[in-house]
Amino acid sequence: MHPTRELTIVAQDPKLRSGKKRKGPIVTARVAVPNEDLDEGPRGARVFVIDYDATTKTLYAPLGKEKYGTAERPVDPYGGDLSEATILGDPGFHAQNVYALVMRTLGRFEQALGRRIGWGFRGHQLYVAPHAFGVANAYYSREDRALLFGYFEAPKGVGGGMVYSCLSHDVVVHETAHSLLDGLRERYQDPSSADQAAFHEGFADVVALLSTFSLPEVMRAAFPERAVERRELKAEALRTGVLLTLAEEMGAAMNGVRGRALRQSATIRPDRAILKKARYQEEHDRGEVFVAAMMLALVDVLEAGFESLGDRGPDGQAGQGPLDRERVIQEAAQTAGKLLTIAIRALDYCPAAHVTFGDYLSALLTADKELVPYDGKYGFRAAIRKNFEAFGIDPASGKTGDGAWERPAEEGRGELDYSTVHLRELQTDEGEGFRFVWANRGRLGVDGHAYTRVLPVRPVRRQGPDGIVLEETVAQYVQIRTVRAEELGRLGIRKPEGMKDNVEVTLYGGGTLIFDEFGRLKFHVRNRIDAAEQQSERLAHLFRSGAFDEAKGARKIGALHLERQTPWPLGASAGEEK
Repeated sequence: MHPTRELTIVAQDPKLRSGKKRKGPIVTARVAVPNEDLDEGPRGARVFVIDYDATTKTLYAPLGKEKYGTAERPVDPYGGDLSEATILGDPGFHAQNVYALVMRTLGRFEQALGRRIGWGFRGHQLYVAPHAFGVANAYYSREDRALLFGYFEAPKGVGGGMVYSCLSHDVVVHETAHSLLDGLRERYQDPSSADQAAFHEGFADVVALLSTFSLPEVMRAAFPERAVERRELKAEALRTGVLLTLAEEMGAAMNGVRGRALRQSATIRPDRAILKKARYQEEHDRGEVFVAAMMLALVDVLEAGFESLGDRGPDGQAGQGPLDRERVIQEAAQTAGKLLTIAIRALDYCPAAHVTFGDYLSALLTADKELVPYDGKYGFRAAIRKNFEAFGIDPASGKTGDGAWERPAEEGRGELDYSTVHLRELQTDEGEGFRFVWANRGRLGVDGHAYTRVLPVRPVRRQGPDGIVLEETVAQYVQIRTVRAEELGRLGIRKPEGMKDNVEVTLYGGGTLIFDEFGRLKFHVRNRIDAAEQQSERLAHLFRSGAFDEAKGARKIGALHLERQTPWPLGASAGEEK
């Protein structure tokens, strides 16, 4: 049985069309997804598409199982040229589009991380509803174990017509990234610092945008001419040309909801003080700064890659003539795909709770360095660090050195005790991980008084570009402690001004333990529960944002997306313009 099967999708969204003036057919693509025996729906072992519309109370009939063939002889029921009527109006194609994009994203995560990964809920199948409701929203729900995609009538000012969020590559991959991030770091949905909420949104945007750019079909639409002038491939031209042009295509009818992050990233200018400004305390705006840093790193690497294409003169300088479009497209797609892999792999080197942009930057640099010691001819790590620091995001590991997490894992408190560690048991039993944490709680700086839980431990096997295999074991632990506000002082934590003494406060902390192939600890990446200054800052931020207001409550991802996406006031009817 072949490991993958090919299925047809909308390459970006129905707004992206082929041809020099973008007047041709909707751009589609055939993508490889993990292969499995499919039931009607399509339904597989990991993804279960059930097309029920709660607004109209309609259950759409799925394509029959026979339409997809078998795992040994897979069939793409929508292979070949697709009519616009089929793309826009066939519920069966909508179901295939979401299935293929969710599975493709899952496959990218598992390939990057070097292991199978689970969802952030009890269960093996993620439910996906392509036409969940007649609202301009789409979101991941842990409680429903589902991805829910809405549809709506677009305002006349942006062309009118029915808009299906399930047909947007960007929307589907963004929500899938939320679900996968939840499975990898379950505490990242908790109320925390401004960075953590922004990271969930920004990371999902980055995965979606890089996934889109990694498709050659999308890049062909960006470069419609058969020859590409070199001036189009300079950093400023890429930032204000290709990136901005594609952003304008993304989600125009949804008030720029999914395209907003990329549009912003193309126009936000580097500023070391930007994250201190009032505007960027809101999670979506703050997340767009994160996206800007990542996408401008992509621009730098792309420019270096394009510079290497084509002939060079006697002086070694690149020629001035145009470049073949297919070579440009191949370079762009490969570069976006590699940066996507680095971005995903970094999650294994992030703390288990209270992630900051600086934590993620150090994780990015560490994850790539561990697998690729030499930064490569285009300098991915140099571009990443340069652009993050340009927005005031410094590595959490410190400003000196290469920005990666440092070894040794011990903190000068003596050698770690490995007498309780058996590598095979460690890779299958979280209890073995807890015994290690407990035996070394003093040496690792772990609070022995807090409730501590070790999450399922995962062995990792990754192959670098030189063919060398990196084997690691990744374990997470979280710590929880609940106190009354009046007790914060004895922990050295400042009570937010205005908070009542009887308010119940839950403190979180935790870390990630990275073991080498011999079961020895390489990295201990954590945010301590007893870090008084950091906890004081988090509580102050949460109190200001209303997280302790029982009437308001913490906003979930679905509510955040609805605020961001609705193209008209919530009291207005669909079709009315602002």
